[in-house]
Amino acid sequence: MEFKAQPKASHFIDGEYVEDTDGTVIESLYPATGEVIARLHAATPAIVEQAIAAARRAQPEWAAMSPMARGRILKRAAEIMRERNRALSELETLDTGKPIQETVVADPTSGADAFEFFGGVAPAGLNGSHIPLGQDFAYTKRVPLGVCVGIGAWNYPQQIACWKAAPALICGNAMVFKPSENTPLGALKIAEILHEAGLPKGLFNVIQGDRDTGPLLVNHPDVAKVSLTGSVPTGR
Repeated sequence: MEFKAQPKASHFIDGEYVEDTDGTVIESLYPATGEVIARLHAATPAIVEQAIAAARRAQPEWAAMSPMARGRILKRAAEIMRERNRALSELETLDTGKPIQETVVADPTSGADAFEFFGGVAPAGLNGSHIPLGQDFAYTKRVPLGVCVGIGAWNYPQQIACWKAAPALICGNAMVFKPSENTPLGALKIAEILHEAGLPKGLFNVIQGDRDTGPLLVNHPDVAKVSLTGSVPTGR
């Protein structure tokens, strides 16, 4: 059976699409009609481990790069998103049910803005501070956290993927991102674009899943930071 928005595979890990059909089936519906537009699989524990291991391996070398070099990659990703705005907007409409009149002016463009903004602040905004204390002084140094997890929501899926990825990546972190199971498609395209823009593999990974997948991510000992968009009960 063919689906109009079927991705190459369910997950994007270490720079490539990855599938594990042992995971629970996730049917992606076009909300305007109820049509099944893609069929994916939730991440198994093995997929979660694979994604976090890729992020952990890639992060130190990325952190050692200058903020200027990291910023160039994010700004290139912003350019690609703008070049492909129509296709990304159509996918966002299928994913969310929003009218194309909205997605074409608001969704991928806002994500591109996030990449451009954080790419631009990198040269000057990531330095530490020199603090005079009378005859003495103190200084601060900004250092990356390591592996970050992003958990998205259904209402602005492409934007949220960019909003979470951009500050994490520009500061030298790696990210494993789980979109909402209701809108699983857009984040995979964001991962593709970041990779095409020059982001080294393993730094932005996308895995699918539901309420059973989130705890595997947030409780993992190698995860240093979690960014969640969702309700208070979900956060708890």
